[in-house]
Parts: sequence; C-alpha cells; structure tokens
Amino acid sequence: MAQIQVTVAGKSYPLACAEGDEDRLHKLAAYVDNKAKDLTEKLGHINETRLILMAAVLIADELHDSMEGKGQQGLLSGLSEDDMASVLNEVAAEVEGIAEQLVSA
Repeated sequence: MAQIQVTVAGKSYPLACAEGDEDRLHKLAAYVDNKAKDLTEKLGHINETRLILMAAVLIADELHDSMEGKGQQGLLSGLSEDDMASVLNEVAAEVEGIAEQLVSA
C-alpha cells in the first residue's frame, strides 16, 4: 500500500492507495481541489467541511450527467457488470478513506 500527500482547499491530507495508483490519486485530488477553489472564488470563505461537501456534490452531479449519457453514450453503457462492480468497489474504498481522514482531521 502506497502513502501519498494530497492538498485540497489548502489543507494537506495523507492518503493510502494501491501501488502504482499514486499519480491517478494525485490527479483526482487536484480535480477536487480545483472544484474547491472555484467555489471559494464564487462564494468567498466558507467552512471547510461545507466546502468539501459542496465540491463532492458538484462532482457527483458531473458523474451523474455522464452516467445518464447527456449528449453522449454514457459511462454505464460501456461497462460490463464486473467492470461496474470493480469501479464501485474502488470508489467505495476511496470514499471510506476520505471519510476516515475527515473524521480524524
């Protein structure tokens, strides 16, 4: 298990990930950070927990639109049931890890 540091909304968080997934997790965290920065620019300073929640909801909305296939074929149509189960397990593990980090922060 690899250990990395990511920064979101100006705060550094240690995260664990599978060996070889470090770059991907850095990119994902940077995406979340960009959402948080956009929100801060639009709304000014807000509570960190609320900021992260709002960023997560915006990203979930983007994912939902992609899965619904708005203007495209959609993500779900290209995945087998095994692939979808694998993706959902990975996402669940990441969300659980982030939740643990937020609780201990």
